[in-house]
Amino acid sequence: MKKSTNEGVCLARHISFFVNDYVSSFLTESEHTIRAHKYTLTLYITYLYTIKGVTINKLNASCFNRSNIEDWILWLKNERNCCSETCNNRLACLRVFLKYLGSKEIDYLYLYHEATLIPRLKEPKTKVKGMSKNAVKALMSVPDATDKTGRRDLALIVLLYATACRIDEILSLKNKQIHLNMEKPYITIIGKGSKIRTIGLLPKAVSHLQKYMTEFHGNNPDPEAYVFYSRNTGIYGKLTQPAVGKMLKKHAVCAHEICDEVPINLHAHQIRHAKASHWIEDGMNIVQISLLLGHEHLQTTMVYLDITNDEKAAALATLDDETSQKVTPKWKNADASLLNLCGLS
Repeated sequence: MKKSTNEGVCLARHISFFVNDYVSSFLTESEHTIRAHKYTLTLYITYLYTIKGVTINKLNASCFNRSNIEDWILWLKNERNCCSETCNNRLACLRVFLKYLGSKEIDYLYLYHEATLIPRLKEPKTKVKGMSKNAVKALMSVPDATDKTGRRDLALIVLLYATACRIDEILSLKNKQIHLNMEKPYITIIGKGSKIRTIGLLPKAVSHLQKYMTEFHGNNPDPEAYVFYSRNTGIYGKLTQPAVGKMLKKHAVCAHEICDEVPINLHAHQIRHAKASHWIEDGMNIVQISLLLGHEHLQTTMVYLDITNDEKAAALATLDDETSQKVTPKWKNADASLLNLCGLS
């Protein structure tokens, strides 16, 4: 096997440190984001080998030039059938690495500047679909209240709708973050970027959650246990998103027979969108909704709720008093030596 060049070793060392240490230590604590950065670099290195014929002795700065990156984006789109949004996310992750690389090796800074000139692919605007209030009511009527699993499913659905939280925020919820025995019950959510927000609970959600906690956690719940845990791993292993997705689709099929407005392929984010839409219908201030959803920018809430131009103007009018108030991989490892060199195996 040919030896790697000094430049190749240098680049491989930076790639390995970036994905295995730097991202989690300095950029984010989100497991999803950490995984996205590692997956992107793994995809790119694999592409260099399988398509460009780059072996460990050929790894150099030119492998990360604009031309190669643009070819990679087209490969993702045309050969792997990735949508524009996915391609743009991969490009963003690669840019972050090149920015890091340029900060460590000034001779490579031009690679980052070249990458910033690569235009994002145009993303078709898709309307996020939520559910009507009747559809939500139908969905909540389906879980079997006489069955333990049914009671768990209902408590989860009620909490998702009551709080409009992201599914991972709810599944990451631990008992110590729930405060039910208060004058105004609430839960503490740790959202994206480890941002903490407090969400109050109304009586219906409190009632379901109290019954659930007593049945599944007893009278003295472990503060470090997950509220919704997996039966396979126990109270210290949270329920997985695929398991919740499967559960929601099962109940959605039954609920669709009651109300045809219930989407058969229901996913958790539609419940979040439904609640946010219902808050708008009930006249809640758009700033309050943005805070409850955990959005950093108000414009994100506008787009997320698919508000029309007229509704945007009306919503912005509520800001006058703002001073009184934030896929399973399908490719195969074709070159273990190159991936190993970069710490990506």
